[in-house]
Amino acid sequence: MTEAPAARPPRGITRLGLYAYALAAAVLVIDQLSKLWVLNVLDLPSKGQIPVLSFFRLTMVMNQGVSFGLLRADGPVGRWLLVGAALAVVVALIIWVRKADRRLFATALGLIIGGALGNNLIDRARIGEVVDFLDFSGLYFPWVFNIADSAISIGVVLLLIDSFAPQGPSADTPDRDN
Repeated sequence: MTEAPAARPPRGITRLGLYAYALAAAVLVIDQLSKLWVLNVLDLPSKGQIPVLSFFRLTMVMNQGVSFGLLRADGPVGRWLLVGAALAVVVALIIWVRKADRRLFATALGLIIGGALGNNLIDRARIGEVVDFLDFSGLYFPWVFNIADSAISIGVVLLLIDSFAPQGPSADTPDRDN
């Protein structure tokens, strides 16, 4: 009896690319569920702020900017320009991650894709602004943010670390041990 061949990823996508897509989906789901909880279960908009720890509170902020309130998009034209820009970035990252060959690189892009989809596409397209609620001002961090912002920030840091990490020899580099 012969074994069935192992399932292969779609043509042109590495296993790490699939991992990045799965990570992006997980970030997106966690981000959107946390925002639904804050808005509809906790009803943070009516409470404004809820102290949790001495340095952390849940604070309702509707953000018209990109990340941490930067690049505000006042009005519908700015809103849809940011949606379009985010879509272009996400498409580029989705194409880039298809050839991922390092776990750190795939992790970084997966986090960035999931965060960009959650914040700058879904929130902005659905409600015109981004739901922010994580407030660490007790640690002198001045911005209120969300899960997607965190994923994007961590992903960018990991991408920088990956870019400076030594890479293995490429296929066209001669082996120096011979």
